[in-house]
Amino acid sequence: MRSMKITNICCIGAGYVGGPTMAIIAQKCPHIKVTVVDLNLERIAAWNDADVNNIPIYEPGLSNLVAEARGRNLFFSTEVEKAIDEAQMIFISVNTPTKTYGLGKGMAADLKYIELCARQIASVAKDNKIVVEKSTLPVRTAEAIKNILENTGNGVKFQILSNPEFLAEGTAVQDLLNPDRVLIGGDQTDEGLEAIASLVEVYANWVPKTQILTTNLWSSELSKLTANAFLAQRVSSINAMSELCEKTGADVNEVARAIGMDSRIGSKFLKSSVGFGGSCFQKDILNLVYIAKTYGLNEVADYWEQVIIMNDHQKRRFASNIVQTLYNTVSGKKITFLGWAFKKDTNDTRESAAIYVADYLLNEQAQLMVFDPQVKEQKVLADLDYLDTRTAAENKSGITVHSDPYEACKGVHAIAILTEWDEFKLYNWQKIYDNMQKPAFIFDGRNILNGEEMKSYGFIFQSVGNSNK
Repeated sequence: MRSMKITNICCIGAGYVGGPTMAIIAQKCPHIKVTVVDLNLERIAAWNDADVNNIPIYEPGLSNLVAEARGRNLFFSTEVEKAIDEAQMIFISVNTPTKTYGLGKGMAADLKYIELCARQIASVAKDNKIVVEKSTLPVRTAEAIKNILENTGNGVKFQILSNPEFLAEGTAVQDLLNPDRVLIGGDQTDEGLEAIASLVEVYANWVPKTQILTTNLWSSELSKLTANAFLAQRVSSINAMSELCEKTGADVNEVARAIGMDSRIGSKFLKSSVGFGGSCFQKDILNLVYIAKTYGLNEVADYWEQVIIMNDHQKRRFASNIVQTLYNTVSGKKITFLGWAFKKDTNDTRESAAIYVADYLLNEQAQLMVFDPQVKEQKVLADLDYLDTRTAAENKSGITVHSDPYEACKGVHAIAILTEWDEFKLYNWQKIYDNMQKPAFIFDGRNILNGEEMKSYGFIFQSVGNSNK
């Protein structure tokens, strides 16, 4: 199948997906001009900062990639219409949060930003375009985009492709450079297959064609939701067993290692913790639940919803255990959170377990000290506002964000590990213990510290999925 030679790409959305993905395309395809556009002036200014270390997304290796391609064939701009007009291929990579209003509230994806993009493309485009869904979208969204684009009356023809991202934050650069697979879905017409071939040729600059899968639109859209649902289910499954391990004296790490060696199961996503977070898992599962319910598949919906229920339970259980262990009251007590991002090697805090544990403890009138190597004070306080609960609003004065971990731990009653940053393992824990209130407690929500070592310093130590006797 012949393909159009792509020399100009536009990406609408300069966030966690759009920025890194376009940086890799620009670096691997120097013959293609790549322009990332966003209406957020502050975000675009950060991508263009003279000091490339100040770009808004923290991913290991990303700043070097941006430095290499920026100004050569990678550009960041707020001139959305100009970029749309010039591009042959337009990636839509805007936010698709869970709806907070109306029909489907709390479950369905909010597609207002997607629709706004489609209408803007329709109003600007003067020649034929390939439009690529890069945001995570519910099945058959492409149909809605197509209806908007094809009813402009200006004679421009559009081909809609689904190209879902399978990135794990913290390893996004490596995931893009060496993907397990690239999935491209499109119409199975001559024009659709030609558009698919054009995107295949872009990725083929660095991805073997054997790892580029092509499907119809609907299979591609559903594959993304299904992948995240399966991964999240594994986390909730091992976390369900972690509670049983704590009661019976089993060690969840040993259980995970034993079942992970089963080739039918595998070892990935069997790390017990305080719970999963991030922008994808909860949003995509709730989306899947909503889609199942709209088709009357209530048992299917209930099955997947239980994954979310288990995850919420794990976060509440972790917070409740801190209160119970600290003699059933944390009122006025100082507790340090080491970590605020939802996982290591990213500054993304969306749906982070730390936010919900903090909300619970603030409601119990605890004084929280927060340190995260990549998350700044402004973001921490904004996350509590996002909860939109009276608890956070009333008690935000009870949270202090520190730039030094040892200062954050000085004089506190307990430390909670909420993100698995590698540097936490390397701290001088004896020094930290010596400067804490006694008895000094550690609650390891990520199972990264050596329990026996911590106890040898004098800590009362607890970790998820261990009886801690």
